[in-house]
Amino acid sequence: MIAVLKHELKNYFHSLTAYVFGAFLLAFTGIGAMLYNIQAAVSNFEYVLSFGSLVFVVIVPVLTMRVIAEERKQKTDQLLYSLPITTSQVIAGKYLALLVVYLIPLCIISLYPLVFAQFGEVCLRTAYGSILAFFVMGAALIALGVFISSLTDNQGLAAGIGVAVILLNYYSVSLSEYVSATAAGSAIALAVIALLLGAVIYHLTRNGNLAYWISFVLVLGITALYVVDSSIFEGLLPDIMEKLSLFERFNVFVNGVFDMTAIVFYVTVIAFFLFLSVQSLEKRRYN
Repeated sequence: MIAVLKHELKNYFHSLTAYVFGAFLLAFTGIGAMLYNIQAAVSNFEYVLSFGSLVFVVIVPVLTMRVIAEERKQKTDQLLYSLPITTSQVIAGKYLALLVVYLIPLCIISLYPLVFAQFGEVCLRTAYGSILAFFVMGAALIALGVFISSLTDNQGLAAGIGVAVILLNYYSVSLSEYVSATAAGSAIALAVIALLLGAVIYHLTRNGNLAYWISFVLVLGITALYVVDSSIFEGLLPDIMEKLSLFERFNVFVNGVFDMTAIVFYVTVIAFFLFLSVQSLEKRRYN
């Protein structure tokens, strides 16, 4: 795993990827600090992070698009399978390298509250609690990007899908106001999600029976619940969209509340997508 970590870090810092990522993150944070802390004379540094979170829509796909997709395109992923390490260690090494690249500009950003505290009253506990949440949220989005990269050998496609998925998650709370809140609409949407889940399972395992039966059982369960008590589905789809928003949970920290449930949610998202990434590589190994 350490060898994979060193190799990935060498690749990132011998190319423009790490520098572009860091430059964009620092630039957005700098613009936010200028608008809120300097021009508007607002002492809340967490507002800067809320403003800067939009940059994840661009920089995370740029950072993660090649992590596995390029390996598949160049056929060098076959060399990884011959190494005396497990697939989990390969994914862990690559993911830790991404976190190191992410941490470097974030360490610079963590100095900002101390600087601003010299010129005004800055609540350092809220500021650094938000920075911690900002890091964990970014780590969750990076795990999502790693999984998307594992699904294709086309970097451009991986980046495009990543931008679309993260952008959808960013605006999911706003979009939830326009989706159907009726019981029938929510039930249909959940059934479609169940079918999409089956498609993902088939892509990862190439096991048609497993994908079919999981989708069938889920759709059957949704139908049975709807027949028994349709009121369960009232407003369920908008509620799910709000609950799955990574950015909406970060806003709790911006409002001055350190929410441990949000941290647990982020860690769960990280573990879930890294697990799926491992399964994606395992599928290719055995194929």
